[in-house]
Amino acid sequence: MQAASAIRPLARRSILWTLHKQPICPRITAQRAAISTTTARLQELAAPLNIPKWSAAELSENSNLLQPPINNYCVNNESMTVMIIGGPNARTDYHINETPEWFYQYKGSMLLQTVDPFAPPSPNGINPSTGGAFKDIRINEGDIFLLPPNTPHNPIRFKDSVGVVIEQRRPETSIDRLRWYCNGCGEVVHEKSFYCTDLGTQLKAAVQAFENDIEARKCKKCGEVCEVKPKQT
Repeated sequence: MQAASAIRPLARRSILWTLHKQPICPRITAQRAAISTTTARLQELAAPLNIPKWSAAELSENSNLLQPPINNYCVNNESMTVMIIGGPNARTDYHINETPEWFYQYKGSMLLQTVDPFAPPSPNGINPSTGGAFKDIRINEGDIFLLPPNTPHNPIRFKDSVGVVIEQRRPETSIDRLRWYCNGCGEVVHEKSFYCTDLGTQLKAAVQAFENDIEARKCKKCGEVCEVKPKQT
């Protein structure tokens, strides 16, 4: 019994030594590298951004940061995407994001046009061909709103308004879509799919490409040409 008890600690040390010598799983290595990178980034924290001061300077020194058609300025694009968005913008697309989006309206109000897949179709109006109903959500100054994933939405920003939008970093399998509906019949006129890495540049490029393609803007069902500038209401 004494000999057996003396062997057990040696056996445990041998097992631990053997495990230590085994090659590390590539996934674990990647996870450790990500943790190490995150730790390194946290060593140099950015200064807080004062939204009232930033907004006050919007018409002067920051005016070049908010440009149509999206009018967004990306504050952070690491683990979370944080954007300040001003108005007026110039887009009629419905963005479809597979992750949620959080809205905070700091100054003025905005109109979030959505397609609610769970809403009953309007008996007297135009309904989206994809199902559900068009639904307008007004987000007033001081309001917050959480948009569920996969909800088509068109944010209309009014003049001199300022808001904040926070989105998750896209998973590798996530695909963003920009969809344009026909104002005359509700049919899908055009849709652009892409993996989103930079909201500021990718959305702007897709919107401008659609604006310059008259054939893409023409509804295949009723022939109406899709508008590319929002109606300010």
